[in-house]
Amino acid sequence: MKALVVESPGNLLLVEREEPVANADEALVAPLMAGMCGTDLELIDGSVDPAYVRYPLVLGHEWVGELQRDVAGVASRGERVVVEGVIVCGVCDECRRGDTNRCVTYDEIGFTRPGAIAERIAVPANLVHRLAPSVELSDAVLVEPMAVVWRALTRLPLRDGLRVAVIGDGTIALLAAHMVRLFNPSSVVVIGRREAQASLARRAGADEFTTITPEVRFDLVIEAAGNGAASTSAIAIADRGAMVIMLGLAPHGTVIELAPDDLVNNDLIIQGSFSYTRKSWAQVVERVNAGELRPSFLITHRFSLDRAFEAVHALRSGTDALEPRGKVVVTL
Repeated sequence: MKALVVESPGNLLLVEREEPVANADEALVAPLMAGMCGTDLELIDGSVDPAYVRYPLVLGHEWVGELQRDVAGVASRGERVVVEGVIVCGVCDECRRGDTNRCVTYDEIGFTRPGAIAERIAVPANLVHRLAPSVELSDAVLVEPMAVVWRALTRLPLRDGLRVAVIGDGTIALLAAHMVRLFNPSSVVVIGRREAQASLARRAGADEFTTITPEVRFDLVIEAAGNGAASTSAIAIADRGAMVIMLGLAPHGTVIELAPDDLVNNDLIIQGSFSYTRKSWAQVVERVNAGELRPSFLITHRFSLDRAFEAVHALRSGTDALEPRGKVVVTL
């Protein structure tokens, strides 16, 4: 089979590999579409902490596929499925509490296990989720990043009528603007870097897109840009009693100035959110199957597997492009 493989940092190849053989407790899936993101570039470049990656590595941690043999009680051969990427132990204290995103072991498809930018993949059968026949592939391929956003939005209760600001204009930020609409906000403002992203932000559900930090304050601020300046801005535009969600991942060692008395006097809640839980994944699949989440409008670039290097180029050049750049996907 063909697969997109990082043989070693900086060495990306489209190669022929042996097809995987699924064990009794595994499912064999034929990927149909896979998303690519900035993390894939980091995996290609070798900038991911070595504790979280094993080379050579087949890329692909955001994907949807077709089941090649039955998974009892879940789905039948030929049905389309999505698969949780984080393989948890299920027995540590974190897992027992339901905080599977903090499992004491780390094992993940597309990082420590072969990913899905390949013609076949073997995965743990208990991580397979069936998709309704009505679900479009281009909606389902975004389940993984949606699960990340959903976990952040549901960690603490959100009331109706919130004034929401989302800082960032990449996929996670735009998904946050799209998904927060399910919580009935009074307004959603996306604060981005490139005017070219304005049309995508509005399609996501933003009432306003701006590249200038507003002078008004917000009840909920979602930082999804992943840098120190965005984190500082997120706290600065939070109103009294607001919640700030740190969803972006700034480079390790990034430091910002913070006045503790402002946090206390303004009665702020600041929460970080890492990855997704098994519960948040299942809830996103449920909403995708119900037609409540349809984020396919975010896909702006599509490439076949044979053109995977063009997909990587599009991903790298996106921030300099004059046209909107949303999700880059590879179809198989």
